[in-house]
Amino acid sequence: MSELIWILISTMVVNNFTLAMFLGLCPFMGVSSRVATALRMSAANFFVLVITSVSVWFLNAFVLERAPYLRLIAFIVVIASLVQVVEMAIKKLSPALFRDLGIYLPLITTNCAILGLAIFQTNRGYGFLEGLSFAVGAGLGLALALVLMASIRQRVELSDVPAVARGMGLVLIIAAGLSLAFMGFAGLLSA
Repeated sequence: MSELIWILISTMVVNNFTLAMFLGLCPFMGVSSRVATALRMSAANFFVLVITSVSVWFLNAFVLERAPYLRLIAFIVVIASLVQVVEMAIKKLSPALFRDLGIYLPLITTNCAILGLAIFQTNRGYGFLEGLSFAVGAGLGLALALVLMASIRQRVELSDVPAVARGMGLVLIIAAGLSLAFMGFAGLLSA
């Protein structure tokens, strides 16, 4: 049980996919202007990460035992299918959210954090519960990064920022600061 908690917390904070490994930067930069939108994108990513983890475990355990060379292709097909299901569900259940997320929703398919999860889970040899803990930690870490970025960006909109620092330049500076803050947790691994 303690190993599962360790996997979850280390994936969420110490090895945060977005702020430490720089995976999933497309939604991080694109959808992080409003906290509400960031939370919704986080939920969509979280769902895809968890379902991907379960699918990858199933594929590794039962389908790809004798054909490991097909792993990458199988992972891509599963991720693309899952994102299509999520996209159709969001379009049906919440058209406003579908419009808010715009192009970033189908881009979950090409989100390297999702494929990274599948590859890392396979390479680390995680079983079902370990993989699920890994996916939950990755999803919560991505949500944490998105919400932190969105809240800072909303606050900055109300501030008097010099013209030279506005726009994507300021977003990159904020992202760098968040990344440095999360890299400070890396020392926890040696403790």
